[in-house]
Amino acid sequence: MFSVAEWEVIALSAQVALSAVGISLIPGIMIAFWLARSRSPARFLVENLVQLPLVLPPVVTGLLLLVVLGPEGMVGAWLHRALGLQIAFTSLGAAVAAGVLAFPLLVQTLRVTFAQIDPAWEEATFVYGGGRWSAFRHVTLPLAARGVVAGVVLAFARALGEFGATIVFAGNLPGRTRTIPLAIFTQINRIGGEAAALRLVLVAVTLSVLSLVVHAALTRRLHRM
Repeated sequence: MFSVAEWEVIALSAQVALSAVGISLIPGIMIAFWLARSRSPARFLVENLVQLPLVLPPVVTGLLLLVVLGPEGMVGAWLHRALGLQIAFTSLGAAVAAGVLAFPLLVQTLRVTFAQIDPAWEEATFVYGGGRWSAFRHVTLPLAARGVVAGVVLAFARALGEFGATIVFAGNLPGRTRTIPLAIFTQINRIGGEAAALRLVLVAVTLSVLSLVVHAALTRRLHRM
């Protein structure tokens, strides 16, 4: 049976992963659509910047976030002075760290989805007097719905498993930033914590497998469009 503390970790992990996807979703849709449709020379640079968190060590990403958004960071210090907002070492910080690491997978899935949609469907909206936003809202997004959900599921799974950037940028604070991977790390470094670690490992594996199954099912349907 799971203890109260373990249920708290599981609930916090789900909350952080959902928040990470929420933070990433709108920018991810916008950038993915631009990458799928644009022929700008800047596309190569933007694409590589988006994919950078996949190849950087997560602790490096966490340190960069700390430099930018930390209490003494370039943006973090201003946010604290102007708005009283602190991101680092909070649950919001954990969501930001997880969102940054999940962002490339979300964008890549959405980009493939948008690339499969025939632009002629969007151009038909222009014929009837619709603008670009109208075409995107009424044509592109409905056609991309399955791909968007697939991207969200994959990003959620990645955010759920984030460790390196989170422990650097958000810390390992019980009830605030201690997600499943951090709780497992904590338990395996405690005498007698192996059983609790194994229970959390089982939860992590189960959620990851379910996410991959849903993603695979949606991707197969997407390829049949």
